[in-house]
Amino acid sequence: MLALAIPVALSEIGWMTMTVVDVIMVGKLGPAAIGAVGLGNAIYYAPSIFGIGLLLGLDTLVSRSWGAKDFDDCHRSLAQGMYIALAFTPLLMAFMFVARPLFTGRGVDPLVAVFTRQYVGFLNLGTLPLLVYGGFRRYLQGVGQVRPVTFALISANLVNLLGNWVFIYGKFGMPAMGVRGSACSTVFARIYMAAVLMFFAWLHERRRGHPLFARWPAPDWARIRALLKLGVPAASQVILEVAAFGTATILAAHLDAISLATHEIALSCAAYTFMVPLGISAAGAVAVGHAIGAGNPERAKRAGWMALGLGVGFMTLAALLFLLIPRPVLSIYTRDPRVLALGVHILLVVATFQVFDGAQTVATGALRGLGETRVPMLANLVGYWVIGLPLGAWLCFRMHWGLYGLWSGLTTALVLIAALLTWRWSQARIPQLR
Repeated sequence: MLALAIPVALSEIGWMTMTVVDVIMVGKLGPAAIGAVGLGNAIYYAPSIFGIGLLLGLDTLVSRSWGAKDFDDCHRSLAQGMYIALAFTPLLMAFMFVARPLFTGRGVDPLVAVFTRQYVGFLNLGTLPLLVYGGFRRYLQGVGQVRPVTFALISANLVNLLGNWVFIYGKFGMPAMGVRGSACSTVFARIYMAAVLMFFAWLHERRRGHPLFARWPAPDWARIRALLKLGVPAASQVILEVAAFGTATILAAHLDAISLATHEIALSCAAYTFMVPLGISAAGAVAVGHAIGAGNPERAKRAGWMALGLGVGFMTLAALLFLLIPRPVLSIYTRDPRVLALGVHILLVVATFQVFDGAQTVATGALRGLGETRVPMLANLVGYWVIGLPLGAWLCFRMHWGLYGLWSGLTTALVLIAALLTWRWSQARIPQLR
């Protein structure tokens, strides 16, 4: 489990570091720039992550095929995932083009709105490489090749850091593009990541005497339907969760610039620690799928519980970090005394839900390895959209708790979702494929 989980968790940290670097690099431009990058990511990532989520069925199909030692079948699933990515990219980009002005209109600080539209306009150009990266990543993880994914993400951070420095502030003769430069750097980093993973997938197939692109399968509609049957609920679950925090960001944008900047920094902290259990979740899905493909249901069950223990253990340490040294953590992002003062209180709430956030995401991965993607979708629908967000909005605006009320609602949702999904895994029956 650790052999799978550590590289994948490092990859997720590398992924999140790109967003953190974007926030830090625009920090010198002021609170409006920080808020715009946060709001822009909130607007963009829900539909784009839905596209990546459609490919999550590769976790189940590829890992099971690999566990059964049917390596050609792994290749066939990858090809169908790429057809799905190509089909959905123009739809996602068109949606973003239409939705961008809807979320930056009335009630949002005018300067934040201008910066956000600029940021999202550039970021939208990286949608296809993002989905290609997502598909090849799932394939490589499913066949046990996790180190290339780690290499791609860590090295992409260097590409993104250099790009931010060049494009935001106008180095090497480039014009200073501000927040647009941050988005431009992210697009280049995504192209780089997709290319790296395609190379390693080609190398892996070449080593077993099976040229990846020379024997590329034609569309297989039955397999595409099987992937979408798994992927659509998984994507819906992901978008329900991402959109919930995105909606919270939009709600925070209707408070004031200080609250929005604080919210974005707190969200960045929470998302950063979340990357580790998210990586463990992916490793758990693969380990469960491998065991099922090999016809070993006992090992599959053990792998799921082991992943849950690792995820909860790490998030307990993260909670202690936020409780004990909140100000030094916040100081990484900003020195603004108003943001620091509010942020210390918000990080206390973030610390409260760390364990539950870890449990719910790892349980989701274990269930995905089992082929169960509908229950996590329904849990997120009820937890966030029926209970958590309405409660948070009521506490924030009606009870005048402000940002503290918004985060209290999110915490309530995570507690409920974690309890439900952990119970579902405990009751799950492991299929016997052999």
